[in-house]
Amino acid sequence: MADIQLFDDTQTAFALKSDSELERAYFLFKMISNEPLVRIGTAMTNFAIKAHLPIEGLIRASVFDHFCGGVSEEDCLPVVAKMYEKGKVCSVLDYSVEGKETANQFDDALETILKIIDFADAKDAIPFGVFKPTGFGRFALWEKKSSGALLTDMEEAEWERVVKRFDTVCKKAYECDVVLLIDGEESWMQDAADELVLEMMRRYNKEKAIVHNTLQLYRHDRLAYLKRIEKIALTEHFYIGVKIVRGAYMEKEQERAQENGIPSPICISKEATDSNFDTTLRYCLEHLDRITVFIGTHNEASTYLALDIMNELEIQCHDTRVWFGQLYGMSDHISFNLAKEGYNVAKYLPFGPVRDVMPYLIRRAEENTSVAGQTSRELRLLKQEKKRRNL
Repeated sequence: MADIQLFDDTQTAFALKSDSELERAYFLFKMISNEPLVRIGTAMTNFAIKAHLPIEGLIRASVFDHFCGGVSEEDCLPVVAKMYEKGKVCSVLDYSVEGKETANQFDDALETILKIIDFADAKDAIPFGVFKPTGFGRFALWEKKSSGALLTDMEEAEWERVVKRFDTVCKKAYECDVVLLIDGEESWMQDAADELVLEMMRRYNKEKAIVHNTLQLYRHDRLAYLKRIEKIALTEHFYIGVKIVRGAYMEKEQERAQENGIPSPICISKEATDSNFDTTLRYCLEHLDRITVFIGTHNEASTYLALDIMNELEIQCHDTRVWFGQLYGMSDHISFNLAKEGYNVAKYLPFGPVRDVMPYLIRRAEENTSVAGQTSRELRLLKQEKKRRNL
């Protein structure tokens, strides 16, 4: 059995935070715990951005620096080095710019991801590359492709450019031997992404899992999907890479299903989602001969379960086919205590221009407000560490 007090060690969890950083984190989560304040702050921030008001400095000094590594790859390097050298935690540089629409913007994103892979190739502290499918193509195009509708000639040419961007990045990751995590998005665009990622696995996962798809396990069909592509992999002789998460678009998924009068793709309850995640977690760990898994979770119970299953199956804590991941600025008590015990751990480290990263930051604030127990847990642990330090 895993030590169920492992994540109570706040000295290890917050060892990298100065007293002032600890105080700032406590103040930030205090604000986030106030749902009306988050709603008002979100509305004011969106207004200020649209009105081009000079708010970058304020945002950078508060929520941005807590949840993001910097405005550029180079800006992130001090954070990357600090976590790796002092906390034994790796980084996933996540270019968190969203909602772009033009070919030039997608090509710029491509160049950024290629640069990140070069970073990862050169630094042990950055073992992964990552990108979102909509970073390389318009959401509406993904949606239409997923629906099975015929694309126009212009859209077909656009789609071929999306495929080429995917292939360029996956080939680069393969040549550099850098694991590539491809994020999951909304269900109504995900089928096209799944098919394209599967094709990249066929091409570049022949020797081991380089390309990883993301399974959002609030969707009740994802384990069946994993088993289906595993059969394909066994027949065609390639490896499967997956990042498993609970998911990030639940409210949007439920609202769309209700508006369109269609069955919801989401598990019927939080308990069902937890069960789906844990069942898929076990399945991955029991099939490491074919599946490599990145366990993206802030849930203590699921993390303890993973440790128990690894112990049960005699999987070494440093087995490179198993990684744990959390978002920067959250769940340090899981990340740094796992790393101290020798497990492979990486923090998702978002970066990008302050204005462009605001949709990501707003989602983080809303998530911490809506997820039961998330903010209260962070506050409890920060308060515990403040008390230990006599602050």
